[in-house]
Amino acid sequence: MILYELKCPSEHFFEGWFRSSDGYEEQREAGEIACPVCGAHDVVKAMMAPRLARSEKSGPNAAEQLQLLRGLRQAVESKCENVGERFAEEARKIHYGETDPRGIYGSTSEAEAEQLADEGVTFAKIPWVPLADG
Repeated sequence: MILYELKCPSEHFFEGWFRSSDGYEEQREAGEIACPVCGAHDVVKAMMAPRLARSEKSGPNAAEQLQLLRGLRQAVESKCENVGERFAEEARKIHYGETDPRGIYGSTSEAEAEQLADEGVTFAKIPWVPLADG
């Protein structure tokens, strides 16, 4: 596996793991890599220093990251309302004061996400990982 530092045209930096450099190129050309912040698919490799050693102070490993994402999912599901495919509609209602503010989660298309961002609606895209292996 290869770890690349990636960036989108908006200068959002993030990491991606790939089986090989060819695997990265194939996914990039197919538009399968998206910025987790803005959803842009025009992603390129950023300059990065080689990782020589892992220290005690370095970030979480892949298993720890997965566990953190599972915890995030559980927190969202327990504290927020699942509005499903009505996410964009409900986010707008909250943003424009048409309904009481509350935590919501759901799904939306890339086009709807771009429209929400253009309107100044605050939201975040998070990786929705399975709660358990299997």
